[in-house]
Amino acid sequence: MKLIAAPVRLSSAAPDFEARFQARLHWSAQQDEAIEQSVKAILADVRARGDAALLEYTARFDGMTAPGMAALELKAPELEAAFDGLPSAQRAALQEAAARIRRFHAWQKKQGGETVSYRDADGTLLGQKVTPLDRVGIYVPGGKAAYPSSVLMNAIPAHVAGVGEIIMVVPTPGGSRNPLVLAAAHVAGVTRAFTLGGAQAIAALAYGTASIPAVDKITGPGNAYVAAAKRRVFGTVGIDMIAGPSEILVLADGSTPPDWVAMDLFSQAEHDELAQSILLCPDSAYIDRVQAEIDRLLPTLPRREIIAASLNGRGVLIHTRSMEEACEISNRIAPEHLEVSSREPHRWEPLLRHAGALFLGAYASESLGDYCAGPNHVLPTSGTARFSSPLGVYDFQKRSSLIEVSAAGAQALGPIAATLAEGEGLQAHAQSARLRLG
Repeated sequence: MKLIAAPVRLSSAAPDFEARFQARLHWSAQQDEAIEQSVKAILADVRARGDAALLEYTARFDGMTAPGMAALELKAPELEAAFDGLPSAQRAALQEAAARIRRFHAWQKKQGGETVSYRDADGTLLGQKVTPLDRVGIYVPGGKAAYPSSVLMNAIPAHVAGVGEIIMVVPTPGGSRNPLVLAAAHVAGVTRAFTLGGAQAIAALAYGTASIPAVDKITGPGNAYVAAAKRRVFGTVGIDMIAGPSEILVLADGSTPPDWVAMDLFSQAEHDELAQSILLCPDSAYIDRVQAEIDRLLPTLPRREIIAASLNGRGVLIHTRSMEEACEISNRIAPEHLEVSSREPHRWEPLLRHAGALFLGAYASESLGDYCAGPNHVLPTSGTARFSSPLGVYDFQKRSSLIEVSAAGAQALGPIAATLAEGEGLQAHAQSARLRLG
């Protein structure tokens, strides 16, 4: 039986476009109640019993029975040995990707991530003190596939920010340890690593156990159980975001080879059956050519069944009236990945306000951003790019305000503060300011 991938075909000029577009775009982020209850129980159990609960859940969910937590910790020599044992091409690729990611995040740190201050004419000092978090936890998925790129993208900006300890957790079902993931942890500067996954790993990072220190923030994507656990521990620790299914939107003017665009749509669809791939283009004949390439190329890919399910369930090819309208629709979607596949990407870029990452021009495939371009691949999904940003150095730092008031400054500021404090009925505030007046 022939496998078919048929994204819904829409036209923005059609009377029913809006209703059909919204129906295709919609994704319910509501968590299944059974997942929520299961996660709630796991978190409480790990908080109460610590390492003993972790060992039981690792045996139950990952099929890996360990005599103690020491057997689940990946020591530095093992990470280094994994790196040394890689084929030379993989070692070189890992090092070059890490160097580019580190270079970008070091640049990012200088764009406002430093302690700065200035003095008023009266000598008062005002500014900000930027300090790194003491300890962070990074979650690396390890179920359907291995993700060394997630290690680099989470650990390197934390390292660049100056975080003191980076604790990595990664599930290893059946005890299978991926050498590339271990090698990436070695290259990225991970401090400690444990073969743990799921909600129990999030609980261990948030609350701490006898073997795993509690962290200040948890970053990294995971499945529905991981997402639910991160949501529940937020407040005890910081989190980066609650990630939904992966997304790509290609905004095309018809100048890019159609097989390139088809494969770019596949690149997100192969992640997950719920991933979404969208094409916006004012050229109907070009959309036909992309669909023809989808049909031709799909059978050649190992993950073709996942791709087909994703495109059939959530894929959409939209014929727009113009590139300007395509930009407007893209802003409404606020996609995770946005490819501007055009001869003139810088003509359209100013019209695009909402996206996790913009890839400008035909040669900027989303896959390059996933692995080695430099900017982070941990991006906002499900329309949250309207108000949130990619993971970066700033996620591993915090800012404290600096205020040093001179004697002269106190004379100028004191009456203002006292007047406002009295207006709020806070007399101690007012008196505190007035005591410093000459």
